[in-house]
Amino acid sequence: MVVVRAATVEEWQVLRDIRLDALQDAPTAFGSTYANQAASGEADWRRRISRGATFFAFASDHDAARPDGMVGGFQEKPGTVELVSLWVRPHARGLGVGDALVTAVIDWAGMVNASLVHLWLTETNRYARKLYERCGFRSTDERQPMPANDSLFEVGMQRPV
Repeated sequence: MVVVRAATVEEWQVLRDIRLDALQDAPTAFGSTYANQAASGEADWRRRISRGATFFAFASDHDAARPDGMVGGFQEKPGTVELVSLWVRPHARGLGVGDALVTAVIDWAGMVNASLVHLWLTETNRYARKLYERCGFRSTDERQPMPANDSLFEVGMQRPV
């Protein structure tokens, strides 16, 4: 069973640790780099949690200091929630953690009266694309260079709430 809960501002160190793990595990999947994020201070991490919603997922023993996955959501513009930073630890992949995290952002989008959830993913990340398609996302035909690596491209996807 997968348990998902919202992160609190006091858990900024938990967010920092899982985010840095994600950037080491999948450096081409995110719009920032390990070096950039490792240099962020407490205020930066607290601001990241506070800008919308951050969710942690637990697939096993519910160790609050070590979630099995994370995702964020924020309103970039009225009516649209941006899904960001989805990552699942390798040992928890295939257990429904990704689906549960996506659902948490979609549910949160409904609570903030958004009508659309949008995301960007590295165009070569076929596993993420399959997850998002399974969760109802479709391509927007948007394409842009990755912010952290302009030799890679990311594509947009969205789904109604």
